[in-house]
Amino acid sequence: MIHVYKPGADPKAPVLVLLHGTGGNEHDLLGLGELISPESAVLSVRGNVLENGMPRFFRRLAEGVFDEQDLVFRTGELKAFLDAAAAEYGLDRENMVAVGYSNGANIAASLIFHEQESFRGAVLHHPMVPRRGVQLPELNGMPVFIGAGINDRICTKEETEELRSQLSGAGAEVEVHWEDHGHQLTRTEAEAAAHWFRREFQENG
Repeated sequence: MIHVYKPGADPKAPVLVLLHGTGGNEHDLLGLGELISPESAVLSVRGNVLENGMPRFFRRLAEGVFDEQDLVFRTGELKAFLDAAAAEYGLDRENMVAVGYSNGANIAASLIFHEQESFRGAVLHHPMVPRRGVQLPELNGMPVFIGAGINDRICTKEETEELRSQLSGAGAEVEVHWEDHGHQLTRTEAEAAAHWFRREFQENG
């Protein structure tokens, strides 16, 4: 997968896996990664699917309607890439934290839904429930930050609460941050994610 890798100043800091939204690329979230954890190595990935020329991580049938078969395939594709990248760059595969926005948050959530110990934690900006009717693995206290918008018509409050419930039910420690906005990722939401990250991964070791 096309990607950017940036070594980190602190080898013990979690590796940030940056996953862009629809129409983005591997450069879009580098500033967000710098804000969340400037000491971390960064692996920023471009989705392999094109929708009207716009990169995505998996196909959809309509807005908010996922192509589940492709989602499952692309979830496995991302996992295989992360495993290979960890070996190539000498990264600790068990010390990766996903940072995704919109479509990127959805593929990160899908990997959490499907794979045991997929990430050490996750920052999900405006995610949806990736799949329904599947048994989640035991998440064993995985810290998850969800950024959501009260007026988000794509990821509604009900969708956010459903995702929170599913992750919490599988054992994750979920914190939801609400913004009085729509689907956009705001500076205050990004700063809230950075504050949460410091508390979870730096102050607590």
